[in-house]
Amino acid sequence: MFRMLSNRRVLFVIACLGGLLTMALWPETLEVDVATVSRGPLVVTVDEEGQTRVRDRFVVSAPVGGRVLRIELEPGDAVKQGDVVARIQPVTPPLLDARTRAEAQAAVESSEAALGRARAEEQRARAADAQAERELERSRRLVAAGVVSAQDVDARQDEVRFGKEAVKAAVFSVQAAASELERARARLARPATPASMGTVMVSAPADGVVLRRLRESESIVPPGEALLELGDPRQLDIVVDLLSADAVRVDAGARATIEQWGESTVLDAAVLRIEPAGFTKMSALGVEEQRVNVVLGLSDRTACASLGDAYHVDVRIVTWEAGDVLKVPTSALFREGERWSVYVVRDGRARRTIIEIDHQTPREAEVAAGLSEGMQVIVHPGDLVRDGVRVRASASQ
Repeated sequence: MFRMLSNRRVLFVIACLGGLLTMALWPETLEVDVATVSRGPLVVTVDEEGQTRVRDRFVVSAPVGGRVLRIELEPGDAVKQGDVVARIQPVTPPLLDARTRAEAQAAVESSEAALGRARAEEQRARAADAQAERELERSRRLVAAGVVSAQDVDARQDEVRFGKEAVKAAVFSVQAAASELERARARLARPATPASMGTVMVSAPADGVVLRRLRESESIVPPGEALLELGDPRQLDIVVDLLSADAVRVDAGARATIEQWGESTVLDAAVLRIEPAGFTKMSALGVEEQRVNVVLGLSDRTACASLGDAYHVDVRIVTWEAGDVLKVPTSALFREGERWSVYVVRDGRARRTIIEIDHQTPREAEVAAGLSEGMQVIVHPGDLVRDGVRVRASASQ
C-alpha cells in the first residue's frame, strides 16, 4: 500500500513537470498590427515650403539726386498709373574744395600743354609730308631726263606713303588731346544749378498697391535710389525652392496643391516653370544644397483673396498619380539585402514574402509583384517577428 502511494506521487510529480515543460516550450502567439493589401488611387508628390510672390513688381527709383520729400503713401494704399508717389527737390552739387580745384586746374594746364605738343607734331608731320611730295616730283623729272634710275622714284613713293600715315596719327593725337582737355575743364567748371528744374514729380509706372515703402522720412538720395515697391497682390505666383534631384522629376504644367496657408481649404495650382539655373543654399543642418526655384500659379485667385506678397504656404507638387493600383502600407516594408520584403499573415503564422514595389509615398507603395488584393501584412514588424512565428491581430484593430 505504501509502495502504491509512492508510485502515484512520483507519477503526479512527473505529470506536473511535463505540463510545466510543455507550457514552457509551447510556441507563444505574438500580437501584431496588420493591414490589408488593397487597390485604390496613389499620388506621388514632392512636398516643400513655398512663398507667395507678386507676379509683376515695380521698383520706383529717384530719377535725379536731391531731397526727397516725406512720402505719405502707406503699404497697402492703391495707386493708379501716372499718380504722383514721390517728390524730389534737386540740390546744387557741392563746390570743389581748394585742393581738388588745384588738382583740376593742374590737369587743365597739363592737357593744354599736351594739346599744344600734339598740334606741333601734326604741323611737323604735314611739313614732312609736303617735302616728301616735292622730292617725289623731282625724282620723276630726273628719271624722265635719264639722270637717276626708277628705283629712286619707288623710294620716294614709300616716303610719301609713310608721311601721310604720320599725318593721320598726328591728327588722331590732336583729337585725343582735345578731348582730354575738355574732360579736365568739365571737372574744373562749376556745375549747373539743378534747382532751376523745380520739384521733380515721380509717378507710378502701373496700377497696383504699395508693397513696401523704402524711404519714408525726408532725406537726401542719390540718383537711382529705390523709394517704393509697387505691385498687384491679386496677381500672385508661388515660388518653392526644391532640391535639384527633386526638381528634375517635376514637369511644367504639373498639378499641385497649396496647404497650410491660413485656412483649412486646399488650393489648386499648377507648375508654370522650372527655372533653368540652380543656386546653393545652406540647410538647417549646415549642409550646402543645390536648389532650384519652381514657380506655380493658382488656379482660382478669388479663393485666397487674403493672401499677400511673401506669405508662407506648404506646397505639394504631383510627380505621378494613378487611379487604381495595388498598394501596401510602407510601414510593412523592410529590406532584405537589395530586395523589399513583408510578413504576410497566413494560417495564423507570419510568412516572410519578397515583393517588388514601384512608385512609393511616405505612407503607401505600389506593389508590382509578390502580393494580391486582400492579403494581410504585418505593419511595424518588431524584432520578435520571424518567419513561421504564430501571430494574431491586435485587439485594438
